[in-house]
Amino acid sequence: MSAHISHSAAAVSLTHLLPARRGIDWQVKSTKYRTLTNTCTSHITDGFRSLIIIERAGTIEVHTDRWHDRAGTPQITVDTTGSDPVAALAAHVLRCTLPLLDKDRATETLRTAGPEQALADRVEALAEVGFALIDAGAHPTSTIRPHGEGLEWASSKGGQWWMQAIHPLAALNLDYHGPINGLYALLPAFLPPADGHTPTETGTAFTRHLTHRFPQLRPLNDDKVKFDGCQQPHGWIATSTDTSTAEDDTPVSAQFSDVGPDLLLTVVSHLL
Repeated sequence: MSAHISHSAAAVSLTHLLPARRGIDWQVKSTKYRTLTNTCTSHITDGFRSLIIIERAGTIEVHTDRWHDRAGTPQITVDTTGSDPVAALAAHVLRCTLPLLDKDRATETLRTAGPEQALADRVEALAEVGFALIDAGAHPTSTIRPHGEGLEWASSKGGQWWMQAIHPLAALNLDYHGPINGLYALLPAFLPPADGHTPTETGTAFTRHLTHRFPQLRPLNDDKVKFDGCQQPHGWIATSTDTSTAEDDTPVSAQFSDVGPDLLLTVVSHLL
């Protein structure tokens, strides 16, 4: 991609990387915000959430119109000289920004319509991901566990997934039981960027097997690694087998929390 990305190209490209929700695609609209000198400003929306894209000399920023963001602090800023700056924007928006906006919306629903409606909206998002799984060839079944309603399905690698909506203000949670290589394609979308992370040489063969492939993971003990961060997905991966060796088919359990439905809709193929 060229180092000089036009205002309209960046905004339009970003809308193409964000999934449609409730059948509504993201679109570029005329902005209601005053454009700063020497910047280009775009407003993109899917009808119930909005983002402001600001292009300055050499950078592109993503802002939300949440009240405490109006001081000008961007959700993310990327250098346009990077290999794919719009993809970097989209990855952050999917992991962090849209779940933040969804939580704001759920908080308002909780205040005005009560917890039942807020949870119903979350279950609706669960169903939306479920239909995407069906369209992709999975066969999810509805299940009830102590923490609430969920969907369960088998993966092609022999793993078992379970997805649920636990709390009205939380995003969706995923549980996984199966071979470790069933997570390889999915983890890059959930983890923060690898920049600044280095593999650890400490721990067991199991923890090193994972941290060498994904340096954002950190060992908790001999049989468990984790990743976390503010306002983004977090989780852990653990095994109950011998940790002195590790192979791609090593059985693991994993749990991922606060995963936004938009992100899940973009990684459906990795959940099969």
